[in-house]
Amino acid sequence: MNNQNLFSVLRAAFPSNLQEVAVEADNGLNYSWHDLDHSSAMLANLLQSLNLPDGARIAVQVEKSVEAMMLYLATLRAGYVFLPLNTAYQSIEMTYFIGNAEPAVVVCSSENFGWVSKIAFQAGTHHVFTLNEDRTGSLLERAGHCSAEHEVVPRQPDDVAAILYTSGTTGRSKGAMLSHGNLAENARVLKDYWGWRAGDVLIHALPIFHVHGLFVAIHGALINGSKMLWLSRFDPKQVIEKLPAATVFMGVPTLYVRLLAEPGLTREACRNMRLFIAGSAPLLIETFREWQERTGHTILERYGMSETVMLTSNPYQGGERRGGTVGLALPGVSLRVVGDDGQPLPPGETGGIQVKGPNVFQGYWRMPEKTAEEFTPDGYFKTGDVGRMGEDGYITIVGRSKDLIISGGYNVYPAEVEGVINELPGVAESALVGVPHPDFGEVGVAVVTAKPGAALDAVQVVDLLKSRLANFKIPKQCFVVDALPRNAMGKVQKNLLRDQYKTLFA
Repeated sequence: MNNQNLFSVLRAAFPSNLQEVAVEADNGLNYSWHDLDHSSAMLANLLQSLNLPDGARIAVQVEKSVEAMMLYLATLRAGYVFLPLNTAYQSIEMTYFIGNAEPAVVVCSSENFGWVSKIAFQAGTHHVFTLNEDRTGSLLERAGHCSAEHEVVPRQPDDVAAILYTSGTTGRSKGAMLSHGNLAENARVLKDYWGWRAGDVLIHALPIFHVHGLFVAIHGALINGSKMLWLSRFDPKQVIEKLPAATVFMGVPTLYVRLLAEPGLTREACRNMRLFIAGSAPLLIETFREWQERTGHTILERYGMSETVMLTSNPYQGGERRGGTVGLALPGVSLRVVGDDGQPLPPGETGGIQVKGPNVFQGYWRMPEKTAEEFTPDGYFKTGDVGRMGEDGYITIVGRSKDLIISGGYNVYPAEVEGVINELPGVAESALVGVPHPDFGEVGVAVVTAKPGAALDAVQVVDLLKSRLANFKIPKQCFVVDALPRNAMGKVQKNLLRDQYKTLFA
């Protein structure tokens, strides 16, 4: 196949009968493979009719819909660069992303058109369309007049297919450039590694502005010619209702916790399920075990990032799915754990995780110095994650290097302390953050939430840790709160907690 355009790779896997249902949406509509093919062709023709420059960015901030997925496929087909933006972003954030990416086209919801179009036009964008979750908006109206015949624009493996802005917990968000080859290769590897088979049906309940929902889930179903049961937003009752008709589910840990709170989650409900996958944030060992007991299924945890798509995974078959780990490096991925001197560490020692492989991104958009800084001379990407590798190759993530707390010259890894706090009676969840301290430079502050019906005493939490951890790891203070702040993917926003408690010891 000469054309390495990711759309061509996905399209080649569509079933021979295009009239079969490809997507069963929660609004009662069914979309056939023919619909995906023809609608994405019409949207691709619309984009090409605008005479956009080569490599033009198409920035999209819309609610989740099948039409939004078709717009993504159309952008690939037409050879442009897809730029998904979180629907929670406000005006200041959008001004930065649009100013930085300089998209040729911006697509937003009708209700946000007023302020988004103003930002876009000021940044030099010529085309702003609307797309709503009820299939209305100027984008579909215009595309309706375009031909449903479209020849996929040729692309090489290194050509950029998408730019994903990283969460940006420190400093400005960076645009990770992912190529057609990065995404196609990762989709192929996961298809084999996770044992995708004929007849598989995916419940798609994730947002589609992120690696997990947009690439891992959608590519997984499309490259296997598998039907998707499409939920515009996660609803635990709705997911449980869909389980008997499905075989694969992907979620972030928060979704699994919410499913476990439903009495309808039983072994019987999961009888046809083949695989439950978790990622995007750490899964508590308690959730892992409770899921096993309730459903008879073992959640498969994996690890990836915006810059690399998926890097590691617990085995689907032929090995143990080990709670608290993210499994083994995927085929084709080279992963190493290094010390502060950059030298590889022996098994069991904690250090920085570095990776290399065909899935690793092309660099940061318009940040050549930052890109150069993040790669080693021998071509490994410094993930910024801290972890260790067991003798048998299983990887355990301990935290982000920027979350590392250096207290009185000693390294404190928050994930280790959080693991101990989470085992304490009555604790639902915890987050440990470093704040400035006049004597120690930095100290840990624990922020915890209680299990329903439990009363937690902050002083007692700290006292209980004294017999369990080295003194330098003990948080100097603890706060009991109703909920930890999270981003749209369920990750705890430690930057907000650091900010909240930074003057505690000033």
